[in-house]
Amino acid sequence: MGTGQTVAVFGAYGHTGRFVVAELLDRGFVPVLSGRDADKLRALAAVRPGLGVRPAAVDDPAALDRALAGAAAVVNCAGPFATTAAPVIEAALRAGIPYVDVAAEIEANLDTFAHFADRAAAAGIVVIPAMAFFGGLGDLLVTAAMGDWVSADEAHVAYGLSSWHPTAGTRVAGAVSGQRREGRRVVYRNGRLEYRDDAPPALKWPFPDPMGARSVIGEFTMADVVTVPSHLSVPEVRTYMTVEAATDLAAPDTPAPTAVDGLGRSAQTFLVDVVVRSGGAQRRAVVSGQDIYAVSAPLVVEAVQRILTGRTRTAGVASAGAVFDAPDFLRALSAHLSYRRPAPGAGPASGRRG
Repeated sequence: MGTGQTVAVFGAYGHTGRFVVAELLDRGFVPVLSGRDADKLRALAAVRPGLGVRPAAVDDPAALDRALAGAAAVVNCAGPFATTAAPVIEAALRAGIPYVDVAAEIEANLDTFAHFADRAAAAGIVVIPAMAFFGGLGDLLVTAAMGDWVSADEAHVAYGLSSWHPTAGTRVAGAVSGQRREGRRVVYRNGRLEYRDDAPPALKWPFPDPMGARSVIGEFTMADVVTVPSHLSVPEVRTYMTVEAATDLAAPDTPAPTAVDGLGRSAQTFLVDVVVRSGGAQRRAVVSGQDIYAVSAPLVVEAVQRILTGRTRTAGVASAGAVFDAPDFLRALSAHLSYRRPAPGAGPASGRRG
């Protein structure tokens, strides 16, 4: 457990930030509430009495230093991460503490690897971008599926979401990423990112039971194309999204998620099916659970707990699969998601244009 250690949460009042604060408290940590909006921080503190409030703007290094003073780690939940990640990482490096974020923005995650790898490694500080449902979970699953393979030809990450009610933060982050890539979509082919103007393919994906075959948008690229290749020799990383969820995300009037249980989770369910292929062999890993935003909290806090207890494999900027024992990490989250390694079965070879 956290044994009373202090963890700063930047963007604590946001949708995912609130889940992270709750998870930290459940594990015995003491969250420090930080972010750019002092009024929202005070409102959160009113329902979380006893927690410290430290407002900080990302363009105010001194305020960020005060926010992180005495903290054992910092979790950044405040998007768009194109704006927040670098200043908060800089503050973490000044404080000499690990940094973890929940960024799903491909470009922001690339920036973190590009701009901070050398400095974080030299300081011996762990910096993990995308330690969330998109980016972190997919990377853990690909790493677990690889097992003792040192390389693979392809990694496929199929997201079976029942729906997707995006938060305001998701919409803003998506808009920022879209602007940065000038409206193009991105794919990971031949060991590099490629930017495309054509439409993504419509496919069928053979999800394992109980979901079964579903229509998906192929090349629905998420942060896995940054996290997986950062440490695994896989020249093709492809991601897929169920049509229902992609349609929800694209619609401007889809409402934000609403709670249906005492934990604040929405009714959304997910199944993530990962297939890796090397030559004629395939390996698979699957997780399922409820609410992609809520499940990001145990992913983040498990990471923080493992970093602070020395259960890491490397320092510097690294993805989840490089830092942690992936199968053990996934099994540790059994209260929040169901993880299994089914027989290889059907995979991307069964996908076809719809």
